[in-house]
Amino acid sequence: MSRSLPPLRRAELLVGAMTLDEKILEIHMMDTREHPREVPAIERLAVPAFKITNGPAGAGPGDSRDPQPATALPSALALAASWDTALAESFGRVAAQEVARRRENLLEAPGVNIARVPQNGRNFEYFGEDPFLASRLVVREIRGIQGQGVIAEVKHYAANNQEADRKTINEVIDERTLREIYLPAFEAAVKQGDVGAVMCAYPSVNGQFGCENTHLLKEILRGEWGFEGFVQSDYTATHSAVPSALAGLDLAMKPDHYDAEMKAAVTSGKLSETVVDAMLVRRFGQMFRFGLFDPPLAAKPVSLEKNGEIARAIAEQCAVLLKNAGRQLPLDAKAIHSVAVIGPYAGAAHTGGGGSSAVKPLYTVSPVDGIRRHVGAGVSVSYDDGADPAAAAALAAKSDVALVMVGNKDREGRDRPDLSLEGKQDQLVSAVAAANPHTVVVLKTGGPVLMPWLERVPAVLEAWYPGEEDGNVVADLLFGDASPSGKLPVTFPKAGGDTPAHTPQQYPGVGGTAVYSEGLEVGYRWYDARNIAPLFPFGYGLSYTSFAFRHLSLSPPTTKGEARVSLDVTNTGSRAGADVIQVYVAAPPAAGEPPKQLKGFAKVTLRPGQTEHVTVTLDPRAFSTWDTAAGRWTTARGRYRILVGDSSRDLPLQGSIEIGAGAR
Repeated sequence: MSRSLPPLRRAELLVGAMTLDEKILEIHMMDTREHPREVPAIERLAVPAFKITNGPAGAGPGDSRDPQPATALPSALALAASWDTALAESFGRVAAQEVARRRENLLEAPGVNIARVPQNGRNFEYFGEDPFLASRLVVREIRGIQGQGVIAEVKHYAANNQEADRKTINEVIDERTLREIYLPAFEAAVKQGDVGAVMCAYPSVNGQFGCENTHLLKEILRGEWGFEGFVQSDYTATHSAVPSALAGLDLAMKPDHYDAEMKAAVTSGKLSETVVDAMLVRRFGQMFRFGLFDPPLAAKPVSLEKNGEIARAIAEQCAVLLKNAGRQLPLDAKAIHSVAVIGPYAGAAHTGGGGSSAVKPLYTVSPVDGIRRHVGAGVSVSYDDGADPAAAAALAAKSDVALVMVGNKDREGRDRPDLSLEGKQDQLVSAVAAANPHTVVVLKTGGPVLMPWLERVPAVLEAWYPGEEDGNVVADLLFGDASPSGKLPVTFPKAGGDTPAHTPQQYPGVGGTAVYSEGLEVGYRWYDARNIAPLFPFGYGLSYTSFAFRHLSLSPPTTKGEARVSLDVTNTGSRAGADVIQVYVAAPPAAGEPPKQLKGFAKVTLRPGQTEHVTVTLDPRAFSTWDTAAGRWTTARGRYRILVGDSSRDLPLQGSIEIGAGAR
């Protein structure tokens, strides 16, 4: 209990004082209705109870019988659409403040699995299809969480890319694809974020379950990356005692294999007790690091009202303006007399997706209420749930503006059957658009959807899952109190068959195996490599103002391997707004990489007429590929093209850098 000792030394002393029964008690959760996601206390040794809760969209319920309300933040995919690392830190800070306020110790977040399959029911919990974007966001969210004295847990390690058959599927992934696409965000969480915990996933990767995968857990996570924290299983992802322990699983969520089976393995000599000791040292070391054994500090005051304001501000910067023909938006409340608010996602706030990430919101603001408060008593606001498209069209026909809110409710445990909106929603949009030329569609989705009606509506706003402040968020954006600045973190395809994993062998798999035969061509890399035009490309997003990029300047890599990209960005419109400078690198053909890949970005906010000189630093990994034979990162010699703009398909500034070969 001496705080003068290093955390790991304190952990070693504690484990040395424990009996085998006490050790076994501490390597799994109780998993009872009264004590869900909780490891018991040991009063004899001053070991506190260790309490865990869900977290990708705020302080989750922790499986408790009476879920405690918390600030329902926008979805993680929405956060990714902000392309704003400072917002990611604020997001993590809000969630962790409320976890700490409840005297809970670990937040199961962030989630960083790549959106390989756009219909994955859990993509809304993750940061999109690009590993670099996910890597930048995860580091800052971890900083926000752990700065509040709460342990962050990055998940689901690794390649948890579908909900279909997630507990039984075996994923065949070549090493280069694993290293370049599916592992970089986890690597950043460990090396740059110093994350305290990692959750291992359900799927098997190349024949081994995630929570007993020696290559992923032992060789890469601990051996190569030097991870010093602990590994926790997903809920029922532990399949054994000895193989899991030897691979590096420290804490099981259920007692099944880590209770009697583990004790029998130790007492029979099948497993050395020192392995169990190491498991405990790793977790206790993090608990000591975060002060969980020390006398609790006075609870920090948490302003739930302030956190709601932060949730609103974050959600407004996440929305992506997909279409705005004829400057339909922003709406002028002084120039209209009647608004029809229509659709299944217009009557109540869409606070988030379903499953373990669902937050019980402290309060909600419905779109109808948000819009009514915004326009005031002088504007008539009518509502129709859209169940009858003909009735909704009749309402739209007699209104100045029709706002149609459609979407989906993605959830853990299932994937969408396809990318179409459910039920009669497409029919609803078409009917309303035919009745009123001033129709605005607001999408509230957990990922890409098809839009067969797109040519018939002048404006489309993707709001994702906005959280508890839904109504205020959409009102602020539609009426111009906030300017859309989000950029797509996922590609929206024109047709379901255009997606990278479009064969049964790739997804959902055949005979229990999914083959990642698309390799590196995930997301926009696939569309670029195959010359497929998307509906909306990765990185795309409009604004209520306009921007110009000029004066590109490139500095060759320094002795540390860093290169600098500089340019001037000017707001050429009449409103303040923000844009995202995106830097893509096209490797020389000999490298065998996709046509181009995101390797840097920066978000800038500018007043009308304002110019800012922006510099984006490209780290050595921007020019590196994984050499499987050599087992290391290498850099091919040659000319690397640098492409700069504000979407993956709008890159007006281009230059090149010559680089020599060498390992990174």
